[in-house]
Amino acid sequence: MELRTRIAELMPQARAELTELVAIRSVADPRQFPPEECERAATWVLDKFRELGFSDAALRETADGSRAVVGARPCSDPSAPTVLLYAHYDVQPPLDEAAWRTPPFELTEQDGRWFGRGTADCKGNIVMHLAALRALGDEVPVNLKLVVEGSEEQGTGGLESFVPDHAELLRADAILVCDTGNAAVGRPAATVSLRGMVNVVVTVEALSSELHSGMFGGAAPDALAALIAMLAGLRDEQGNTTIKGLDSSQTWSGEPYPSDQFRRDAMVMDGVSLSGSGTVSDMLWARPAVTVLGIDCPPVVGSAAAIVPKTAARLNLRIPPGVSPDDAATSLIDQLQAAAPLGVHVGTRIEAEGAPFKAEIDGPAYRAMASAMQDAYGTPMTTLGQGGSIPLCNVFADTYPEAEIVMIGVEEPMALIHAPNESVDPNEIAAMALTEALFLQRYAIR
Repeated sequence: MELRTRIAELMPQARAELTELVAIRSVADPRQFPPEECERAATWVLDKFRELGFSDAALRETADGSRAVVGARPCSDPSAPTVLLYAHYDVQPPLDEAAWRTPPFELTEQDGRWFGRGTADCKGNIVMHLAALRALGDEVPVNLKLVVEGSEEQGTGGLESFVPDHAELLRADAILVCDTGNAAVGRPAATVSLRGMVNVVVTVEALSSELHSGMFGGAAPDALAALIAMLAGLRDEQGNTTIKGLDSSQTWSGEPYPSDQFRRDAMVMDGVSLSGSGTVSDMLWARPAVTVLGIDCPPVVGSAAAIVPKTAARLNLRIPPGVSPDDAATSLIDQLQAAAPLGVHVGTRIEAEGAPFKAEIDGPAYRAMASAMQDAYGTPMTTLGQGGSIPLCNVFADTYPEAEIVMIGVEEPMALIHAPNESVDPNEIAAMALTEALFLQRYAIR
């Protein structure tokens, strides 16, 4: 296949470009990294797409101060459909650099994979776009639009407010949200379901001050013990999330996630059982899941023999399609308050909300993508859910109700996105670049 050969020839350039991009420490948090790093990444992306015919591409400031690369590349046929290509150039912080086997901002090859922060999420998808478009050259039979944002990982909603305010600028018939990935290396998939989320901070106060545990313990109310009891009621003995008003019995009908594979992907320790009474796919993509993200309490080292007078916890509740974030937040808060023992004072604050998303999969874009993946990989496309949230998908759906939203990308479970030792399989970049090129050809004749 000529396209396959072209992309294979382009892979050394793809590696060189990903090396350059990974070296830019584009964490969109000025408390951790200089803002100039995101500026460098934005300019890098801008220059590369201008070279590929997006002559009007420009950096557009968004509401949170980040800058998105926005541009268009019309084809010779004005009646041809329009495809919007999406990715983001900002990355997660490296977290514990000591846990990395390779320097986080230096692309390093090990065991056939390319390691470095952003290699998969989402700079690998930027390079994938570039390779696909270079392989097609001047023979792109659709009108193209582009948006590459710079604060997706921070969740500050810069592009989410930009899209409805500039609806005509980004309007398209199909939107490729390239920020997800496949079931496994070599197993192509489109993500069709995203869980929404609610973050809640709960505070518990019982005393005005710390008290000696020997003199007062046993009769004095313990704020930390009260909080632990409240949190324990959010899951049952099997690990199912048990919040009154939220359905924990739904099932997933798409691609199954084998439990043995999940144990390996999640690095579950020997002898430790998986959570929940459903399948792995059910628990990840079809049911609510509450996670305790943090607790304010004395650390073991340095703690005193004292009763904790006040404490707090930060909770993350993931919700499947069909559940309203407002209803989920109300159910969680009501249950926490009802479970508070001894009349301790409870406060709650909703920190963030995001709605779940479910894609429509019966249109021409999905048919063209399934055909492209079949030919690129030699195996049928399957469908996945994702436990994470991409709030922008709901913004796209609300702003462009007639558009098809297709979520794909170079990620897969071994990529370890958001964790130390993130990596990408270069074969996935090549195969997804071929997929995108074939899709653009086939969608033109929908």
